[in-house]
Amino acid sequence: MASALSSLLAVGGVGAPSAHAGTVREGQWYLETMQAERMWEKTTGKGITVAVLDTGVRASQPELRGKVLPGKSYVLGEEGKDGREADDLHGTAMSALIAGSGQSDMQVRGLAPGAHILPVKVMSGLGDTAAIADGIRYAADSDARIISMSIVSAAASVDDKQKAQIQRAVDYAIERGKLLFAGVGNEGDRTNAVEYPAAIRGVVGVGAVDTRLQAGKFSTHGPQTALSAPGVDIPTVCGGKTGYCRSRGTSQATALASASAALVWSLHPKWTGNQVLRVLLDTAGRPPHGKVPSEYVGYGMIRPRENVLENKGDPGPPDVNPLVAAAEKTDKSSAKGASPTAPVTHEPAGVNGKKGKAKGKDDNLPWFIGGAVAVVVPGAVLVALMVRRARRKARVRRQQAQQPTVAAGPYGGTAPMDPPYPQQPPQPPMPPQGGGRPPGGS
Repeated sequence: MASALSSLLAVGGVGAPSAHAGTVREGQWYLETMQAERMWEKTTGKGITVAVLDTGVRASQPELRGKVLPGKSYVLGEEGKDGREADDLHGTAMSALIAGSGQSDMQVRGLAPGAHILPVKVMSGLGDTAAIADGIRYAADSDARIISMSIVSAAASVDDKQKAQIQRAVDYAIERGKLLFAGVGNEGDRTNAVEYPAAIRGVVGVGAVDTRLQAGKFSTHGPQTALSAPGVDIPTVCGGKTGYCRSRGTSQATALASASAALVWSLHPKWTGNQVLRVLLDTAGRPPHGKVPSEYVGYGMIRPRENVLENKGDPGPPDVNPLVAAAEKTDKSSAKGASPTAPVTHEPAGVNGKKGKAKGKDDNLPWFIGGAVAVVVPGAVLVALMVRRARRKARVRRQQAQQPTVAAGPYGGTAPMDPPYPQQPPQPPMPPQGGGRPPGGS
């Protein structure tokens, strides 16, 4: 890999679960909100493989046994390895959220428990941004239909050549019929810096919502956000072979968005990735205020149940990627006289619901690498930056007061971090149980 190491990072922080959630399964609040058990009566993601570009996947993880296919590592020094070993458990945690079997209440149950995982190791701590493009191309040539990327690299660390390299890989994957998801990042309440690969044209940028289904304060926002998914108070695999922690981040949201796509695609195996994406955009829970797509939640929270249980959503033409079509439309508008610096908006062609251009940013804050940066600026410029930052924070507060038009989850909000879940021996597999909608469900 020729390019230098850069700040390619996983986009999910890990903490410990709340004590009031007695088991891992009880802590998976979003399964009830999304009516997962009812969906599993019709689809579990069977027949769908999700390529997870991350830190590798530990195939011996209890809820992933028999689900992890031989993949490939693009980490320097790991040539020839198949990605099924991992010291950093981030990729393992994301894979469990997608396809975990949840054989006991003390294991993670994936949203698409019938799916399989193709591990594509592109990082271990810090990573090489060139590995993203290599990993995408590998996944594009595989049998995986979905490419899930819970990773970010700050725009400041990705040069134009690398962006073009990733763009070509994404274009190739889309041509091969793949559907790509990536987390938009966790800098929303700090620098709100643009992150890659979520900002690449054709990638579905995923933001995070909390237990009240409001945009997570940390979730990076902007026109790159196409959809949102649960990303707060999420039980995940963490330290130790049987350890589980509570976590938050757009990593987790990306995994759940990818699993949602697996559910829909498994139910409609003859659809193309373009059609699956269009239905997911069409049926997302819209924000009740402002223009759509929203900079904070995109077209809204992903709701596969709308298609799986209610048969809603228009798949549209099989050969038109709605996000790519929207970007091309914006490019043509710019060529005819629109501002060349106007942000690209994800406004998929033909998607139902209120449309509108995402607002441009009113700030130009310095990039933060690793959460801090030293900047020397003149006094007047510093005052201007402070004013812009205050405006941005006020805008964030206004957005946080708005809830998407989907039912609130069973919890009222985030809780303090508490000790990890106790370790318990696994139990025999349990078949999915049917269940009614949660109170107030839509």
